[in-house]
Amino acid sequence: MTKKKSTEKEDINPTIKAVSQTPKEKEDNLKEQLIQAQQSAKDNWDKLLRSQAEMENLKRRNAKDVENAHKFALDSFVKALLEVKDSLSMGIKTAQEEKATVKHIVEGLEMTNKVFLSTLEKFGVVMINPEDEAFNPELHEAVTMIPMPGKDSNSVLEVVQFGFTLNGRLVRPAMVVVAQ
Repeated sequence: MTKKKSTEKEDINPTIKAVSQTPKEKEDNLKEQLIQAQQSAKDNWDKLLRSQAEMENLKRRNAKDVENAHKFALDSFVKALLEVKDSLSMGIKTAQEEKATVKHIVEGLEMTNKVFLSTLEKFGVVMINPEDEAFNPELHEAVTMIPMPGKDSNSVLEVVQFGFTLNGRLVRPAMVVVAQ
């Protein structure tokens, strides 16, 4: 019970204090509250300005990162293609020698083609070679149709030009001759 009475007294005391304040004390109290509120508003305003500046800096950094990503996205691809270019240069140099044979030139071209296709595959480019497969209009483009007894209708007889996909998306359809 004593605790309850002391709590009631504490609850009454602030009211008594507020009622018993003189106008000067009330004014001083209000001025102090105003100063505190103004300081709090100033602090919050500063926080807001800092947050906005931080957001602007973040936007600029992200924009620069995106720009660099676009600018240098092909960097590793170009480096890989330089291997193919070097292989072609060596092939040209070899072909210009007097002792060069057609067989050696063809071998060099085949090796260069393998390096090139391997480089493309490293970057998600896959060659479409549909020979002896069923014609697929989503991946193939029929150049001509030839009646061919003994072959299934709509099967690919010959690939005129290979097609390519990039990460599963068609870049160029394979140009094919189809059995009628």
